[in-house]
Amino acid sequence: MSKIKIGIIGVGSISESHIAGYLKREDCELYAFCDINKERLNAKGEKYGVTRLFTDKDEMFASCPELDAVSVCTWNCAHAECSIAALKAGKNVLCEKPMAMNAKEAEEMKKAADESGKLLMIGFVRRYGNDANIIMDFVNSGTFGDFYYGKATYLRRAGAPGGWFGDKSRSGGGPLIDIGVHVIDLSRYIAGNPKPVSVYGATFTKLGDRKELKNRNGYSSADADKENDIFDVEDFATAMIRFDNGFVLSVEASFSLNIGKNIATVELMGTKAGFVLDPEVKIFTEQNGYLTNVSFDSSTALSFDGLFENEIAHFIEYIKNGLPCRSPAEDGVEIMKILDAIYDSAKTGHEVVIK
Repeated sequence: MSKIKIGIIGVGSISESHIAGYLKREDCELYAFCDINKERLNAKGEKYGVTRLFTDKDEMFASCPELDAVSVCTWNCAHAECSIAALKAGKNVLCEKPMAMNAKEAEEMKKAADESGKLLMIGFVRRYGNDANIIMDFVNSGTFGDFYYGKATYLRRAGAPGGWFGDKSRSGGGPLIDIGVHVIDLSRYIAGNPKPVSVYGATFTKLGDRKELKNRNGYSSADADKENDIFDVEDFATAMIRFDNGFVLSVEASFSLNIGKNIATVELMGTKAGFVLDPEVKIFTEQNGYLTNVSFDSSTALSFDGLFENEIAHFIEYIKNGLPCRSPAEDGVEIMKILDAIYDSAKTGHEVVIK
């Protein structure tokens, strides 16, 4: 059986995780690379032995009609354009999160996928973690009852990556759309993907990117330029999201915040039990008339080792066998509606109803 031919659009930092996932599989072949940065493109091609190199996506599709699938790993502002072009060319697509710059673009992407009959999978990589799998086992067994409140938190004390992440024209926003999207999506996924109905949100730009600090955290974009980087996005965002089944989710996300340490947690409370991923898995319930805490061994803690490998494996298995997709385009559209509503609410100071 011939190998699945893979194209990578955007060969910057995040592409390394996708490439590693494909290289783990004997049924995949890294077939073509595309990037607007020719120097980086040539370096990646040499590193991985890929000779079909393009600076234009349309040229890649025209020259390589045999491509089966692509990973879109570009700046956020190019997600929609590149994904739609790939879908129209008859390719299956794994698009990095966030799905797009806004819900309108996301809906156009989903329409292109529906019309092409090809898969558009969104890179909600946290859905593929060991911690998420364990929690879903307990969700499916009815352990938690009905979830009615949750907290999605991703806070960095001084962790603005620099480069395009701070440039709103390329990123679409700051920590909310970059890292907050991870915990919002994971919370909604675990809660059963309820429909968002309204949002109240606020964003702040008080501390900036703190690039002057000598001991700031080691988050850095491949194109970071300490002297010339733009930073016109929020540094902190918070929101309260209501869903159609009564579930309410509180959200906090920051690049810069005066806190003691970085925090990345998902905590959901149900009628029978609650849990927290912090990053280890802990369940809070009651047994035999006693309040009980259940902890798992350290192997269940969140680790990004293996996350992308699991995600890529799911993408390829769908292409080969047509299994249900764990992170389909429709979920990406709903998340973009939430992000749009938070940013709109922050501008107006009022609750935003999501239609």
